[in-house]
Amino acid sequence: MKSFVKAVAIAAVVVAPALSFAQTDSSLTRDQVKQDLRQVEAAGYDPARSNNTSYPADIQAAEGRVSRQNSADMNAYGGAAGGASAAGMRAMPPMNNDGTKPIYFGR
Repeated sequence: MKSFVKAVAIAAVVVAPALSFAQTDSSLTRDQVKQDLRQVEAAGYDPARSNNTSYPADIQAAEGRVSRQNSADMNAYGGAAGGASAAGMRAMPPMNNDGTKPIYFGR
């Protein structure tokens, strides 16, 4: 019985790290949700005219169209992946040309 408990404990220790990576680190941001809603509405889904009987079919059809459009954009030759990036450095204020120097300028 003692060896069975040891085997279960060792198995739990080995499996625990693998299960810890099963979840994503972050959820969707507000901007990502708004972008998704804009894409679904552009694909033909209108939440104002949707009724309760056709709701799942309407939204699923619109999401399918968005998914096909996004996959076509990603697989097209020469297409750019969605997203944004920025590079550069922050703007520095111009130095005074009146002859004054800051105290940390040196001699």
